[in-house]
Amino acid sequence: MSFRITILCENTVGSLAGTMGEHGFSVLIEPSDGAPLLFDTGQGLTLLHNAGRMGKDLSKVENVVISHGHYDHAGGLMPLLGVSGPLKVYGHPCIFRQRHRVKDTGECYPIGMPSSREELEAAGASFDLSMEFREIAPSVYLTGEVPRVTSFEKGDQGLYCDCTGQELDNTPDDQSLILETEKGLVIILGCCHAGLVNTLEHIAYVTGRRDIYAIIGGTHLGFCGQDQVEQTVAAIKALGIKKLAASHCTGFAASARLSRELPKEFQVAMVGYSLEV
Repeated sequence: MSFRITILCENTVGSLAGTMGEHGFSVLIEPSDGAPLLFDTGQGLTLLHNAGRMGKDLSKVENVVISHGHYDHAGGLMPLLGVSGPLKVYGHPCIFRQRHRVKDTGECYPIGMPSSREELEAAGASFDLSMEFREIAPSVYLTGEVPRVTSFEKGDQGLYCDCTGQELDNTPDDQSLILETEKGLVIILGCCHAGLVNTLEHIAYVTGRRDIYAIIGGTHLGFCGQDQVEQTVAAIKALGIKKLAASHCTGFAASARLSRELPKEFQVAMVGYSLEV
């Protein structure tokens, strides 16, 4: 199976005129055989516009994956349903939990799914939620819930299920996508709240494979300490990954470090970035 992978939503835009950026993420995956799949939907401000600018017909999409229940990954689901009709939506059972960011000042604001399950189902969404590793299309797999086993991947600080800061949200719904190709595995990340090394180790465990050709998406290294960056870089080097196309929540400093340490492998994956594999 071969795939064309195209970033439709991201914080920044590339050289394709007329596209727009937003703080969010969405990737269109077009297999050589079968219907296209959408991984995340961005905030909903740019998805349809950018897809139209790139000549991508989202009405052909039949399945959507929501990597985790944050507004910048799931907000475009409702606008998408308006043009696609009924869709099957894959995710983790926790995607609809209440989520907030609480600042040091005490200011609290919601960051969860902007539409309720009932509203989305009324618009045509059919949810298939599971914590388990599973195949969702030929040569396409979801990681399921990623165990947190490393000592250095601490997760987010300031994310809570309530506005009082009493119930920490460790984002258990964070999942990534695995594409099985002739060149090796291609890993699509949403935000990778679970940690990149945790995610890669889990993928090795559930697939029995470490031949990763490419990693695309948000690594969340922009929200972590230097020790996590150091150990993540070392792990990526050890795996011998051929392409690392980082975006969204990777952050400028971490991207610069990755570019310096992996000059042949590293790329910035903006809106319009495409890979055929």
